[in-house]
Amino acid sequence: MTARPPLNRSLAEFGTTIFAEMSQLAVETGSINLGQGFPDTDGPASILEAAQRAIAQGRGNQYPPGPGIPELRRAVAEHRARNYGLDYDPDREVLVTAGATEAIAAALFGLLEPGDEVIALEPYYDSYAACIAMAGARRVPVTLRPDGDRFGLDLDELRAAVTDRTRLILLNTPHNPTGTVLGREQLAAIAELCVERDLYAVTDEVYEHLVFDGGAHLPLATFPGMRERTVSISSAGKTFSVTGWKVGWVCASPELTSAVRAAKQFLTYVSSGPFQYAVAEALALPPEYFASFTADLQAKRDLLGAALADAGFGVMRTQGTYFITADIRPLGFTGQQGADGAAFCRALPHRAGVVAIPSQVFYDHREQGAPYVRFAFCKRPEVLTDAASRLKALAAR
Repeated sequence: MTARPPLNRSLAEFGTTIFAEMSQLAVETGSINLGQGFPDTDGPASILEAAQRAIAQGRGNQYPPGPGIPELRRAVAEHRARNYGLDYDPDREVLVTAGATEAIAAALFGLLEPGDEVIALEPYYDSYAACIAMAGARRVPVTLRPDGDRFGLDLDELRAAVTDRTRLILLNTPHNPTGTVLGREQLAAIAELCVERDLYAVTDEVYEHLVFDGGAHLPLATFPGMRERTVSISSAGKTFSVTGWKVGWVCASPELTSAVRAAKQFLTYVSSGPFQYAVAEALALPPEYFASFTADLQAKRDLLGAALADAGFGVMRTQGTYFITADIRPLGFTGQQGADGAAFCRALPHRAGVVAIPSQVFYDHREQGAPYVRFAFCKRPEVLTDAASRLKALAAR
C-alpha cells in the first residue's frame, strides 16, 4: 500500500460539504431544513409539460449537441439581448453546461494555470474554492464586511489584492450567501480595474432575476471594456425552480467560450437533453412571469426576516438571492472563543427544530463569518410560518 493518502492533496482541506451534514441532521431531528437553497415547489406547469413533451417526442433522449441544442442557445442569446442589451452569437458565444456549477468549473479549468491567482468575494459558494484548487491556482479572498444592515465591498481592498499573478476576478452578484447586490458604481470600478490590470472576469449570475425592492441586476459585461473579457454564467435552476434539471450556460467572446468548452467537453460532455428544450421555452416567458416570481420570493424574504428579528437575531438586509444572513450575537450564543455559528447551527435543530448553515464555512477567514448563519427562504409560506413559530423558542430563552 502506498504511503501517500488516496485523496488528491488539493482537495484534502474540503472534506464533506456542510450541506450534507446539516441535511442529515434535519432528517434525524425532524427539523425544517432552511439550510440548502432549493425550492420545495416545482416550476411553472407549462415548463414541466414542455420537458415531458420533449421526452415523449424523442427530443434530447440521446446525446444533444456538445455546445447545447440550437434552440436553447438562441433563447439564451435572446434573453441576454432583451434584458441587458448584450448581443451574443448563439453559435460561437453561447455554451450550455450541466448547471452553473459545471460552467464555473469549466471556466476556471479552461482559463487558469498553476500559479495563477483568482480573486473571489468572501464569503463564497463552496465550489469556487475547490475548483480553483483543482486548477492548481491560488484563491485570494476579498472579504465583504458588514456595512450597517448589509454587507459591502471595500474597493480599495479589492485593488490591493491584485498582483502580477492575478488572472481573473470571480464575481457573484446577486451574492450568495450575503444577499448583497453590487451597484453600478462598484461594478464600474471593478470593470475599470479589470481593464487597467488586463484581468478576465468570471461572473456567477444565477440569481439575476432575484433582485428585490425594485432593484435590477447589472451584468459586468455591460460595462466598458468588459464584453470581451467576461465569462457570464447563469442557469435555469433558480429562475424557474427546477434546480434538479442542471441546465446552465456560458456567454462570452468566441475566444473565451472556446477556452471554457475545451474543459467542459471532458467533464460531462453533454447533459439534460430534454430539459434543454423546456428551458428554451422558459426563457421566452413574458416579463410578467419574472416580475411575479421576484415578488413572491420578496414576500417570503420578508416573512422569514420578520420571524428571525422576532426570535432575537440581528437580521442583515437581503437585496437578492434565496438567502438571509442573521447575526447570532444578539441571542447571546457565544463560547469561550466568541460567537460560533457552526456550534449554533448544530444546536439549533435540537433547540428550535430548524436547520440553518453556518456562514463561516464560506470563508477563508473563518473568524469573519463566525457570528453569522444563513437561512434559505425559497420555501412554501406555510413552511416558513411553521419555522417562524419554532424559532420563537429562541426568544423565550
